[in-house]
Amino acid sequence: MTSTTDRAPADTTPRVREVELLIGGMTCASCAARVEKKLNRMDGVTATVNYATEKARVTYPADTEVADLIATVVKTGYTAEEPAREKAHEESAEEPELSALRRRLAVSVLLALPVVLLAMVPALQFDNWQWLSLALAAPVVVWGGLPFHRAAWTNARHAAATMDTLVSLGTLAAFGWSLWALFLGDAGMPGMRHPFELTVSRADGASTVYLEVAAGVTAFILLGRYLEARSKRRAGAALRALMELGAKDVAVLRDGQEVRIPADRLAVGDRFVVRPGEKIATDGTVVDGTGAVDASMLTGESVPVDVTVGDAVTGATVNAGGRIVVEATRVGADTQLARMAKLVEEAQNGKAEVQRLADRISAVFVPVVLLIAAGTAGAWLGLTGDAVAAFTAAVAVLIIACPCALGLATPTALMVGTGRGAQLGILIKGPEVLESTRRVDTVVLDKTGTVTTGRMTLQEVYVAEGTDEKQVLRLAGALEHASEHPVARAVAAGAAERVGTLPEAEGFENVPGRGVRGCVEGREVAAGRLFDRLPEELARARREAEENGRTAVVVGWDGAARGVLAVADAVKETSAEAVRELRALGLTPVLLTGDNRTVAEAVARAVGIDAGDVVAEVLPEDKVAVVRRLQGEGRRVAMVGDGVNDAAALAAADLGLAMGTGTDAAIEAGDLTLVRGDLRVAADAIRLSRRTLATIKGNLVWAFGYNVAALPLAAAGLLNPMIAGAAMAFSSVFVVTNSLRLRAFR
Repeated sequence: MTSTTDRAPADTTPRVREVELLIGGMTCASCAARVEKKLNRMDGVTATVNYATEKARVTYPADTEVADLIATVVKTGYTAEEPAREKAHEESAEEPELSALRRRLAVSVLLALPVVLLAMVPALQFDNWQWLSLALAAPVVVWGGLPFHRAAWTNARHAAATMDTLVSLGTLAAFGWSLWALFLGDAGMPGMRHPFELTVSRADGASTVYLEVAAGVTAFILLGRYLEARSKRRAGAALRALMELGAKDVAVLRDGQEVRIPADRLAVGDRFVVRPGEKIATDGTVVDGTGAVDASMLTGESVPVDVTVGDAVTGATVNAGGRIVVEATRVGADTQLARMAKLVEEAQNGKAEVQRLADRISAVFVPVVLLIAAGTAGAWLGLTGDAVAAFTAAVAVLIIACPCALGLATPTALMVGTGRGAQLGILIKGPEVLESTRRVDTVVLDKTGTVTTGRMTLQEVYVAEGTDEKQVLRLAGALEHASEHPVARAVAAGAAERVGTLPEAEGFENVPGRGVRGCVEGREVAAGRLFDRLPEELARARREAEENGRTAVVVGWDGAARGVLAVADAVKETSAEAVRELRALGLTPVLLTGDNRTVAEAVARAVGIDAGDVVAEVLPEDKVAVVRRLQGEGRRVAMVGDGVNDAAALAAADLGLAMGTGTDAAIEAGDLTLVRGDLRVAADAIRLSRRTLATIKGNLVWAFGYNVAALPLAAAGLLNPMIAGAAMAFSSVFVVTNSLRLRAFR
């Protein structure tokens, strides 16, 4: 009898999911703070809302539906879309929205300009000019300012206040006062004249109109909003360009025939043809032909790289010469281009600590401003009894206090900085990385594959007197070609490069731990450590090579040593320059390697690292301990590496820089990914990160300083509301323009 026990299948459903939502209707940082606050109040939900990118990155429990998240955003007074529709929305709606804003701005400026001129230049005022101003100003305030009024009403229904609340209250108050003065006061009389003042008016309230304030402020703020929207689009242009780099179609081989299909229909294992001048459709391996690949759009490296059978190529790069056939190894979201775009987008959607501070301030700023405006009006009335002055000062406070620049200070700079980084082959994983680069004072460099090429190469050839160097290379290369040892492969490749085609070796024999031997062209050839006695010149050459950290291979035939071949993991040509650049940034370079100390110190000398800053003979699992020891000494450590054995150290460091030519494990563990294998990019990455952080701080100083300085001036009656509106609008434009300077980073 067999008993059966029912078992519930293991629950493999993820407990937490993540989604990105496109948020509509946000007009300032306060809006983003409100949406973020509402989402975070949901059980188990963690959300970050970015005003500049108009996106929310939300982590939520598996038992919560995306529809619930969207419903929460809608209840808050905004719109949200699921990510599946995001791309279509960006393509179909972003430009029309900008065009609609442009039309609203153009009409408003056209109508508001005569109103402002009539108010500012008393000589232009004629009998009943005020009624013409009313006819021109009314459409501007009602229709031109409709987005502000609509947003203010939506927020009011949710017991909230944002920048739009300030703008709407200020312009409607000025317009309402003017209507009262025109229809119920003396301002509608035919002979009324209106002087222009930069400060608050002391005129009789019944004969004072503020139509130029209502219309002018609306036009100025629309101008600021349009320039801001256009600049934000320019700020995100680098990411959009990156995502559009890929080929649109591809020539796939089907039964020996070329068939043109859309690139997004490629599958792993498909073989496709790439002719000179065409883009490589996806990541793959060359299986036929030779070419030269221009990867400048992905790596920033302008020199094309020669590729042949067996070489890996990256999607979106350009075949600069030669027909090649590529077998697809990665498609869709797995390609390097897609992963780069995802990293950049995630960084742009994140928030640095300085931005979180700005968000907290923005969230309480508007209610505080409303209290200041009310207090200003009350103080003026109590001290002077002048209702006109009290009203003007309060309106100026409402208008000038908008925290829009504060909300744009960080995300706009982050968008431009990370976008520019992507163009240069530098991927910044998150905004918190920027703060880490500022604190770092020590940079640990993994040797193999980072400072060096990571592959053994033939460096130098020493021959005995009377021996032909080409013959030494020819015979040694032929013998070593039969071996799979890295040193043997280096000798064979170096010999073939210098003397051409190599002959075949016969009777090949591997002598464990000592070398190899065999017959080449009728000669008994040996290579390695198979010779007991060496001529003095060759013994000296071997000692010199070993002192320089190279592997010395003694070559000879017919029982006599004829030459010494020096083989080493070659130092990259740019590594010494990179170390100088890192020192110029105030960083102390430390070389970390599992190789012996002699080799490590030789490499350190070649690139300019002090012998005291060399850590050699370290096991892979001990690299983390080295990083932690340096941190224990009070240092802030950056780690640069490329291998699987570097991943843990990259994660443990205060700042991890992964070489993009390395393993996926290293890239995932790093904070910054350097797409090309040039160590100089590490210095560029730190410079760009620091420049971006400096731009953010400069923006915040301006935004904070502007509001702190402007509010007392407005409350004291030293600013006309229209001048206040212009200053507020252009403060946001200044912040965005300042951020756009990062596009010129080199």
